Amino acid sequence: MSTMKPTDEPQGPSQETQAEAPSLTRRGLLARTGATLATGALLMHGRAAQAQSSVPGAKAPREGSAADTGGKVTRQSHLPPGKEGRDYRPVVVPNGAKLPWKDVGGVKVFHLVAQEVEHEFAPGLKATCWGYNGHVHGPTIEVVEGDRVRFYVTNRLPASTTVHWHGVLLPSGMDGVGGLSQKAIAPGETYRYEFTVRQSGTCMYHSHHDEMTQMALGMVGLFIIHPRRPVGPRIDRDFAIMLHEWRIDPGTMRPDPNEMTDFNILTMNAKAFPGTEPLVVRKGERVRIRFGNLSAMDHHPIHLHGFQFRITETDGGRIQESAQLPETTVLVPTGSTRTIEFVADEPGDWAMHCHMTHHVMNQMGHDIPNMIGVKPGGLDAKVRPLLPGYMTMGQMGMGDMAGMSHMPMPANSIPMVGGKGPYDEITMGGMFTILKVRDRLEGYADPGWYTPPQGTLARLAQLDELRRDGIDV
Repeated sequence: MSTMKPTDEPQGPSQETQAEAPSLTRRGLLARTGATLATGALLMHGRAAQAQSSVPGAKAPREGSAADTGGKVTRQSHLPPGKEGRDYRPVVVPNGAKLPWKDVGGVKVFHLVAQEVEHEFAPGLKATCWGYNGHVHGPTIEVVEGDRVRFYVTNRLPASTTVHWHGVLLPSGMDGVGGLSQKAIAPGETYRYEFTVRQSGTCMYHSHHDEMTQMALGMVGLFIIHPRRPVGPRIDRDFAIMLHEWRIDPGTMRPDPNEMTDFNILTMNAKAFPGTEPLVVRKGERVRIRFGNLSAMDHHPIHLHGFQFRITETDGGRIQESAQLPETTVLVPTGSTRTIEFVADEPGDWAMHCHMTHHVMNQMGHDIPNMIGVKPGGLDAKVRPLLPGYMTMGQMGMGDMAGMSHMPMPANSIPMVGGKGPYDEITMGGMFTILKVRDRLEGYADPGWYTPPQGTLARLAQLDELRRDGIDV
């Protein structure tokens, strides 16, 4: 995680600059670069126009499309490459990486390498996955509306693959669907994708060849598109998190791509708690958190403690302010992105997690016997001659599974729940992380645990308090 001081972080355009910037709607973007609007395209009507509209029922083709300009799809005018610090504040990817690029003649050039990756999900749990550029998930791509982008994709896998730019508006031949949009990229081959970015928001990318296998093994990533002209309040901390689910049986070394229902590792940026990095912000900063979900089967209701936020974006772009929902939980459907914004006005260590309770467990299956209420009596003593160290677990719930790291466990497996907290073991795992808000920060490294001010910590009730308040226990 970056250790850059808050005061040193690139600031991007000021509010005044933003207000003075010329309009860069899709039509304005094309007009600024010399594109002409064809009269015939503007006069389109009826079914043809509606079919190409960006909004159901709209009466004109979507701006910036081939129908709108009257030109060919391949002629896509673009702006100079957007630059970090000048045109946008870069996103923070906890536990993740970003894909580097270089400027070649005004085009942003990227190189994605599909390959096998040895990945650690949490301390004690590793697996051989498929990813990009040595990372699972693939490194986050960060561009700006109006950029011309060129991606070289090299396949170092033992199987063919493609890359689909999920949610990105582009020519059909660049869409990356194996067999439909293009020939699959064979092992050892390098393919080229190129298009102009004509939107802003949080998109994704993933393999679209043998999707069940390749996405289940980790071939997914985030594709962040910053607006050329920022909208809404200025953002101080912009986080990007990919949600995913896996089946990794204890003792095995590969995710099972054939699983359909019983996923036992739930991750944020391919990490399960206690392997997740905290999100660190300073009190008073405006925070944006972008969630993408490429889980195989499950939606994820992500709940943030301590704050109310607004849902400001979907994968279709920014939501009008009048339609932004105030919430404390955001449902992120499979194949979708959602973005939330809030002001971090209350210091503390705040939980953020999926509210499907089985999604905050590690390597748990539905076929585990129900032990709630079982009284083992002398069972443990009878079993230990056969299994030294045996202990009946689960009769009081799964909380007693926390802290099992000192006990013998199957190879390449981790406790169902548990991470070190300031008071006890945190009895959660999986899709769980912590938002750490502090009054003062030297940088954005993990500041350690929060110390509540006097009188603001829940504690053991005293007898005199109980008597005073008429509480009979």
